[in-house]
Amino acid sequence: MATTKRKQQVAANEPDSTYFLKIILYIVLGSFWLKFQQPLQIGGFAINGFPLGLLIGLVFASHDHFQVDRKIEYAILVIVTIVTFFLPAGIVI
Repeated sequence: MATTKRKQQVAANEPDSTYFLKIILYIVLGSFWLKFQQPLQIGGFAINGFPLGLLIGLVFASHDHFQVDRKIEYAILVIVTIVTFFLPAGIVI
């Protein structure tokens, strides 16, 4: 039991530079959109773009070893995705 606690303490230490790089990665991924030149009409809805970076970021965040950081990463991804929807960010197809 003592070795398990020691392994958890060693694994819980993540350098600040790694954490900062992960946050930058999630900001960049959250801002990646595939936007359409002409909105797609599906039923009564007009779809202007697809948040591809959000999906990729969710896959990366779901495989993070630190459970506490995962919630913060999800929040960063969602906020950046919503903000960049209204900005000219992304690839237009």
